[in-house]
Amino acid sequence: MKKKKSSRKKQADFCNDMDFNLKQCETFCKVVELKSFSKAAADFHITQASASERVANLEKIVGIKLLDRLGRQIVPSSAGKMLYKKAKELLAYKEQACWELNEFLGVQRGDISVGGSTIPGEFILPMHLGEFRQLHPDIQIKLEIGDTRKIVNKILDGCLEIAVVGSKESNQLIVSERLWDDELVLAVNSEHRWASKRRVTIKELQDEPFIIRELGSATRYIVEKHLMDSQNLSFNDFNIVAVLGSSTAVKEGVKNNLGVSILSKWSIVSELECGKIKAVQIQNLKILRNFFLIHDKRRAQSPLCSVFRQFLLDKTYEK
Repeated sequence: MKKKKSSRKKQADFCNDMDFNLKQCETFCKVVELKSFSKAAADFHITQASASERVANLEKIVGIKLLDRLGRQIVPSSAGKMLYKKAKELLAYKEQACWELNEFLGVQRGDISVGGSTIPGEFILPMHLGEFRQLHPDIQIKLEIGDTRKIVNKILDGCLEIAVVGSKESNQLIVSERLWDDELVLAVNSEHRWASKRRVTIKELQDEPFIIRELGSATRYIVEKHLMDSQNLSFNDFNIVAVLGSSTAVKEGVKNNLGVSILSKWSIVSELECGKIKAVQIQNLKILRNFFLIHDKRRAQSPLCSVFRQFLLDKTYEK
């Protein structure tokens, strides 16, 4: 029995000596997630030297190397992987405590990490953030934009609380709530020979220089699914001249006569109004979709996140 007590005392002393803090854990986790000290520092609005010092002090306290450099990327060591998992749990407990205190005090102040795939992130969410800010001046929205696959992964990793994406997610861990409607249309340059036409055929479209989005884009997935379901065609059956990483890049390609493309109406509203782009119907092909508000069902939503979620759902019903 004496030996057992001695062993427990040694373990307790060891844990007391390993006195790291949450700021160090937070910085370490961000470096692991972004694979970069400079990006982590920018995210926290501190210098790279400060971020490096926090992690170096953490390594000194735990007595083992937590990060390895592989070329330009930084990855966790075996010990780092173990600590990352536990550090994320610690930070989640801290966040939960802050939420509960906020609720108890009736405070609505703080940050919400929100994601948006390209169309809702660039063209829809910014329209509503000004109104939300007026209603809740002490809540700051941090909006991260990426293709749908990237945003879904960020939700599953716990880096984002909620997001709006362009397709319903099949992963059973993701809860999807329907938001706004969208129509995808054939966009052509205003001087293109089709600009004055009401509609074109699929055969005509197959022969025309065509621009598509990158893999992981919900727009690309929806278009190709409709082509396959209604016409038994894939993008391999088209004259693809460019694969571009955003709707803005695709729009610029259309405006500069690189080719035509199928784009969300939300993304070309201003171009349609000023006449720089024309929308043309495709015979026997009408592409409709919805945007979805998503979150990870395994994680409790913060009170602030719940406020923003309800705000977006109310915008849906007002439309």
